[in-house]
Amino acid sequence: MKRNSAGAICGLFVASAIVAVLGQAQTQTPAQGQPQGQGRGQGQGAGQAQGRGRGPSPEALAAASARPALVTKAEYEKWKTDLSNWGRWGKDDQLGAINLITPAKRKQAVALVKDGVTVSLAGDVNTERSADNGQPYEHVMTSAGPAGAGDSLSVSFHGYAHTHLDAFAHRFFEGKMWNGFSYEEVTKEEGAKKNAIYNLHNGIVTRGVLIDIPRLKGVQYLEPGTRIFVEDIEAWEKQAGVKVSAGDAIFIRTGRWARRAKTGAWNAGVETAGLDPSVLPWLKRRDVAILGSETAQDATPPPTGSELGPLALHDFALIVLGVHLMDDTNLDAISEAAAAHKRWEFLLMAAPLPVKNGTGSPINPIAVF
Repeated sequence: MKRNSAGAICGLFVASAIVAVLGQAQTQTPAQGQPQGQGRGQGQGAGQAQGRGRGPSPEALAAASARPALVTKAEYEKWKTDLSNWGRWGKDDQLGAINLITPAKRKQAVALVKDGVTVSLAGDVNTERSADNGQPYEHVMTSAGPAGAGDSLSVSFHGYAHTHLDAFAHRFFEGKMWNGFSYEEVTKEEGAKKNAIYNLHNGIVTRGVLIDIPRLKGVQYLEPGTRIFVEDIEAWEKQAGVKVSAGDAIFIRTGRWARRAKTGAWNAGVETAGLDPSVLPWLKRRDVAILGSETAQDATPPPTGSELGPLALHDFALIVLGVHLMDDTNLDAISEAAAAHKRWEFLLMAAPLPVKNGTGSPINPIAVF
């Protein structure tokens, strides 16, 4: 479904500031290494995927293992030092790669606007429990009558259903989050005292780049378990005539929502197309500022014999690279818009809700062509 609309740039932040009233806890983060589909926000009933149990399907396992695992545990651990951005912008920094979005970068992005056409990169608010939505939005009409109406929204947004922006306070390696801050800076009583989503409350304005892998491969969507590698991304850059550069927000389209529309919901927490962990050094080399995808970035399940967990890239990007993540975006509309405009780069504008101690926020990213 197209969500294109023409309009002025001003006021786009308001669109993301009214996404939801956060009426539920934001701290449903599993222990490190907990399997996907059982921790990151998956509620009762979410483990059933098209009549199957909690495990991935044989087809997804086969797709995941079509190529051997490329990253060993030892290499991954070494990367935590070799690729780390800790201290790069000072020992007290809480912005991470957002520092790469300079005033010059913002002006470059604004200059991309030619037609004044806007496109949302968010999925619609989903209030229906399903295999991929264990924690639906709760939308309640609080009043309705001749004088007006009111309503209330609440959501526990982390997981695989709702478009959201992860703060650095969301995930930890061995008790440490971005830039070495201790997990003890985040408590149930006070929320995130460091690395909270509030650090981004002034909004994100930068160049966005769509990396449309189904279009590259000439298919409607990628099957669950399909892994995306650096050569796929660079092949897309060549085909699209665009190159990712420092301070960009990149969005990896897998066709998840196109597949869902055709086949129905399935448990995206245990089987989904996405990035392979071998992409991590590329993200560092290109100095990506924001990474978005249609799930939680990683392809799952991991390939047979993999020594890494199902959130290997997701967690490394947040904790070590300092790259904020936009999870569960819907990139179908922008895929159509970009093809129509024959341009795969655009002005990106987005803002989280200004939750001072939050671990993330629902978000409505807006592309402007």
